[in-house]
Amino acid sequence: MTRSELVARLAAHSHFAHLTAKDAELSVKAILERMSEALIRGGRIEIRGFGSFALNYRPPRNGRNPMTGEAVPVRAKRVPHFTPGKELRERVAPGK
Repeated sequence: MTRSELVARLAAHSHFAHLTAKDAELSVKAILERMSEALIRGGRIEIRGFGSFALNYRPPRNGRNPMTGEAVPVRAKRVPHFTPGKELRERVAPGK
């Protein structure tokens, strides 16, 4: 699902009949902005029943240029990581 599809589904949902498409778009944008800001500050986001977003640290390493095979240093970095919650895992793969 893309962001625009999410906005369209939210605006069309009967529970949110009072929201215009523009209101739904602003709501989705605000939520995603706050989530991004939390991760940028190094925080963790937990949505009960859905999952959590956190940052994983990747230490510096030596990589390879696939064209030349030359060794290339890769700097340390933090990358976003999503861990699904128990309820989401069970809904996606029932019976496992």
